[in-house]
Amino acid sequence: MLSVNQYDSVYIARCRKMVEREVAAFQAVKASANKGNGKGNAGTEVFERLFTSSLIVMLDRCFVHRSRTIEGKDGNPMNQVRMLCDSILENDGVLAANKTIRFDVAKSILKCKPGDPIEVSVAEFVALAEAYLASIERTFGAKT
Repeated sequence: MLSVNQYDSVYIARCRKMVEREVAAFQAVKASANKGNGKGNAGTEVFERLFTSSLIVMLDRCFVHRSRTIEGKDGNPMNQVRMLCDSILENDGVLAANKTIRFDVAKSILKCKPGDPIEVSVAEFVALAEAYLASIERTFGAKT
């Protein structure tokens, strides 16, 4: 498939809603699992890390054909999601550096550095997804 230079605002909104549904479903499951004990459940904490890794892959997949030229290489949220997704799928969930991206840990959303295991909470994922989708919208949103 050719690279995509623009995404329809309806499609971007649909992807945003999909993220919201997934997060809400996890929060409902977690609340149910932790009901009555007043503290966290070790099983949901482990599942949370696996779940957010899957959500990162899903998030990237929504816009997988975006033009890398238009995306840029300055370490923006789109670059960060690309690096995270590639690392989840190709580097056993350990963040790998990408020679084509000027990645700055201090400016990154998750503050994860190359060599760190990718262990993202739902709250961290939400922050990442919001920044990513805003960046997609700004960069690839249909101009009216």
